[in-house]
Amino acid sequence: MAFTLPDLPYAHDALEPHIDARTMTIHHGKHHNGYTNKLNAAIEGTDLDGKSIEDILANLDMSNSAVRNNGGGYYNHCLFWEVMSPNGGSASSELFAAINEAFGDMDSFKEQFAKAAGTRFGSGWAWLCVHPGGKLEVCSSPNQDNPLMPGVGCGGTPILGLDVWEHAYYLNYQNRRPDYVSAFFEVINWEEVSKRYAAAK
Repeated sequence: MAFTLPDLPYAHDALEPHIDARTMTIHHGKHHNGYTNKLNAAIEGTDLDGKSIEDILANLDMSNSAVRNNGGGYYNHCLFWEVMSPNGGSASSELFAAINEAFGDMDSFKEQFAKAAGTRFGSGWAWLCVHPGGKLEVCSSPNQDNPLMPGVGCGGTPILGLDVWEHAYYLNYQNRRPDYVSAFFEVINWEEVSKRYAAAK
């Protein structure tokens, strides 16, 4: 069964002023849609057809660039839209405790996450991942790679991801990636991240 582009869980302008409607419209309707269509073309008629995206990525032949790039782009953006919200609440007590244990406190987590996002050269993603048992880790990956893929980094299940490709922020922030990263913290859907933490640990 072919993968489909998910609807945004909010209006295109819902995250303003932090992320503008025009960027969201292009990012979702053009970029994510493109990854979805190219992923379907890449797996059609292969033994990957019919598998879940998580299964495809976890067992990926990393030399298969079409599935690596477009499967990563599909999965990463599906997560990205879900972990943002105009009113995302706060982290669950369970997730909050895990953040304090791994990073010291929420501010220190944000510093580490912002550093991962800010120091990723070129295009890529910053991640908060959970390992079996609940330990958290921050890392980043290039291009559309993610921690589900073999040997990419973190190695856990991503529960929060930030797109630092220029298409994600350039219309509003130009080359000011740190400003975009700061704005992201204002729209994190902590309720969704907490659910993903509970499911993955």
